[in-house]
Amino acid sequence: MEIPLTQVQVDDVVAVRPGERIPVDGDIIEGGSAVDESMLSGEPLPVDKKPGDPVVGGTINGEGYIKFKATRVGKDTALAQIIRLVQEAQGSKAPIQALADRVAAVFVPAIIAIACIVFLLWWWIGGDFVPAMIRMVAVLVIACPCALGLATPTAIMAGTGKGAENGILFKNSTALETTSVIDSVLLDKTGTITLGKPTVVDILPAEPVCSSPDALLSLGASVEQGSEHPLGKALVREAHNRGIELADLHDFRAVGGRGVEATIGTATVRVGKPNWFRESDPVIAKTLDASADAIMALQAEGKTVMIVASGTDVAGMITVSDRIKPDSAAAIEQLHRMKLKVVMLTGDNMHTAKTIARQVGIDQVHAEVRPEDKSAAVKKLQQQGRKTGMVGDGINDAPALAQADVGMAIGSGTDVAIETAGVILSSGSLEAVPRAIRLSRATMRTIHQNLFWAFFYNLALIPIAAGILYPFHSFPIFLRELHPIMAALAMSFSSISVVSNSLRLYRTKVR
Repeated sequence: MEIPLTQVQVDDVVAVRPGERIPVDGDIIEGGSAVDESMLSGEPLPVDKKPGDPVVGGTINGEGYIKFKATRVGKDTALAQIIRLVQEAQGSKAPIQALADRVAAVFVPAIIAIACIVFLLWWWIGGDFVPAMIRMVAVLVIACPCALGLATPTAIMAGTGKGAENGILFKNSTALETTSVIDSVLLDKTGTITLGKPTVVDILPAEPVCSSPDALLSLGASVEQGSEHPLGKALVREAHNRGIELADLHDFRAVGGRGVEATIGTATVRVGKPNWFRESDPVIAKTLDASADAIMALQAEGKTVMIVASGTDVAGMITVSDRIKPDSAAAIEQLHRMKLKVVMLTGDNMHTAKTIARQVGIDQVHAEVRPEDKSAAVKKLQQQGRKTGMVGDGINDAPALAQADVGMAIGSGTDVAIETAGVILSSGSLEAVPRAIRLSRATMRTIHQNLFWAFFYNLALIPIAAGILYPFHSFPIFLRELHPIMAALAMSFSSISVVSNSLRLYRTKVR
């Protein structure tokens, strides 16, 4: 019977057909399948499930029919806990108050008090109301906090504009400011360092059964036409990309979590994992034993090996892998040159994770981690006094993105990741991470320059406007008795210099 999701209770037995979404957390009691857990783990390759294995609500069942006993429902499910982690991490952050705002609260009343003191002092010294009033007005005009007020917003405007030109979108000035101080970058693997979808890497035909890579791919992809498995789709997609024509198939059958078989012409063709053939076909098993070293070498490179067999003959091997983005290694090298600590977090197995890390130059790896583990890894670095930046693209990255001092979401990622992060890298390129950091640092450097000159200007000219040079006859009269008109001119010049300095950000090289 079909019932609303809200009515599912613990210990209910739930049946899930092929292609359906698993509604709640539970343990399989009957059947087997390959479950797409990319929503949770971020990994594109499905996970084989058999009786006794846990399943998680929100993941998608593959080609098998399964029954499982519900163990966690409602707010207790893994997905609900991820949402709670995001909310807690977001709520624990205090907003950063801009330096200019903090200073202005003291600066403005202090200047008014100084102007009043100047007025009373000169009125008492000279006994003339008008000169005293002119000096007071000169102090107020020359100390007008225009430059101080423009120092931050003009630089932020220019910095965010420059970022948009380079595919870097800062959601707010807090994210822009905090990005400049991060010293540790944590990277998700799938969809961040890698492309995020399985693709065909190696096509190794076994002569004389199969004479060419295209012939082997045609044979394997023809069988996989009937499969909904991501690995099978990768073979079919590669065949279409190469313009290879696929043969008609009959009697298609999927063996849950192991492979597929079908009749092509008069031959039975099977595509699947090496262990499937070792367990089911002694003749093919002997052939695979002879190639065991080659298979292990391919697996050591983080590739998934698929055997293609025609009858009792091995036609060859096809490997599928989640390819590394072309610019990932260069981006990570840039982060190292910037003296940043780089860590990879992934739900994939340690063997594959270390292989990918070695190829891109990452030393520290956390593998087989769940979403809450990623968030805990970020929190651990923060407890060590480090400023963290988390880069990810999936729902599983959302808790860590929210927990980090700065969350950076790949623009091609999920809506949840983009909503949680403070910086969006719309280009999808990992090289945008060092660019964002360089741009943020340049923006904050410009803000500090603007604030310094605004303060220096006031410290230098307020005493002059107050008449400190009046007793020194060696100075020009316009400095000894600064008129409000000249004070206004000087004040305008300070504002122009701050704006001009901020606009220099548009010429900053972030690549």
